[in-house]
Amino acid sequence: MSLEKNISEIKQEFSFFDSWEEKYEYLIDLGKSIPAMDNSLKNEKNIVRGCQAKVWLVCKIHNRQLFLHGDSDAIITKGLVGLLINIFNNCSIDEIVNSNNQFLVELGLNKHLSMTRSNGIIEMIAKIRSFCSNNLNYE
Repeated sequence: MSLEKNISEIKQEFSFFDSWEEKYEYLIDLGKSIPAMDNSLKNEKNIVRGCQAKVWLVCKIHNRQLFLHGDSDAIITKGLVGLLINIFNNCSIDEIVNSNNQFLVELGLNKHLSMTRSNGIIEMIAKIRSFCSNNLNYE
């Protein structure tokens, strides 16, 4: 999968909705669509610091591709986790490390998320990129 392709698909999905109410409902649906996370994975190692809600991300790499699993105890935040899974899952770690957060602006999330949710999604992305960066030489 290509990161650019995934972002393009999400932007296209977002464009179908006229209001932010509908976009929030779409985010909630993304959260509902992610597989349940085993409680044993909801631990200190996998928690994302800097989020108001509890967020857990599990990152694994196989053949230089990221496999991402996550969860949150808050419905909208879980939707943001689902969004990031749809964007980053199965993408090359090189592509992720060299990417930026411009898609947040292109989706309008930078203007429509609360400050705490904006900080939270940035922390989630930072954890994903950091994991990929730390593993560039190991795969």
